Amino acid sequence: MTASALWYVAPGQVAVRQVELPVLSPGFARIRTLFSGVSRGTERLVLTGHIPQSEHARMRAPFQEGDFPFPVKYGYCAVGTVETGPDPIQGQTVFCLHPHQTRFDAPASMLSQVPDGVPPARATLAANMETALNALWDSGAGPADRIAVIVGGVVGLLTGALAARLPGAQVSLFDTDPTRGVLAKHLGLAFGLQPDCDIVIHASATGDGLRTALDCAGTEATIVELSWYGDQPVTIPLGGAFHSRRLRVIGSQVGMVAPSRRPRWPHGRRMAAALDLLRDDRLDALVDRTIDFAEAPALLPDLLADAALGLAPVIRYPPAD
Repeated sequence: MTASALWYVAPGQVAVRQVELPVLSPGFARIRTLFSGVSRGTERLVLTGHIPQSEHARMRAPFQEGDFPFPVKYGYCAVGTVETGPDPIQGQTVFCLHPHQTRFDAPASMLSQVPDGVPPARATLAANMETALNALWDSGAGPADRIAVIVGGVVGLLTGALAARLPGAQVSLFDTDPTRGVLAKHLGLAFGLQPDCDIVIHASATGDGLRTALDCAGTEATIVELSWYGDQPVTIPLGGAFHSRRLRVIGSQVGMVAPSRRPRWPHGRRMAAALDLLRDDRLDALVDRTIDFAEAPALLPDLLADAALGLAPVIRYPPAD
């Protein structure tokens, strides 16, 4: 059996390549993909060839083929149906950290069941929700905290939505795009700058956004840096009141479980929790652009451009043969 997969083949170029699927190995399952999510921040860097050489090994996704910068088969937000596999998961809808591909094989142990009440398209947010959950753990946020999120991409909005569930928390979203105010209200967040914050979540991947995060942090506050800049240098002002306010900037990255949970939380437990947190119909608003797999090579370069509007696209796959 053959499948079709998306490859980033040169700066700004996406192509479809055929993949030969071998005889299914014991303990593996064959999944027919329904939807896959595109990570706008990371896959923009992949598409443009801006993954730093020092990070080529660490940034390899599970089941990635090829090497950075090009050509590379990349992606990690696939949701599909188990066509063939061990009896307990036969026919189930599952999430897998797999590149964009119409069908694929994976060890059953690497598949996470999508809970009832989470539609397949929304389930593509699982990896982003896992990042948001990890960031909130890293932040140390608690009830009644004043929390700001800079800005409202998918990860920022998910982190804000989780923070808003903390009892008494005052959570606001800042974004230069005024249309994000509608999404903020939809998710229970205020919109606009909030001064003197206890926690600031920064997810804009810009120096201006990081400066804004520093400006709205209160004395001895924590700024959680969720952005990944690839090989792009960033200048931030660490003079002024940075030291007198004793601010703390920490990096959060989903590759490792937050230290506060790491002894008890293997990656599988965290992923199961992230999928369960997607039982929220409001989150369908984050799946704002769906494109067909056949259109992806032509549309993704524009949808991943720096000036592109909207949130990250979701790829819809053709029905079963």
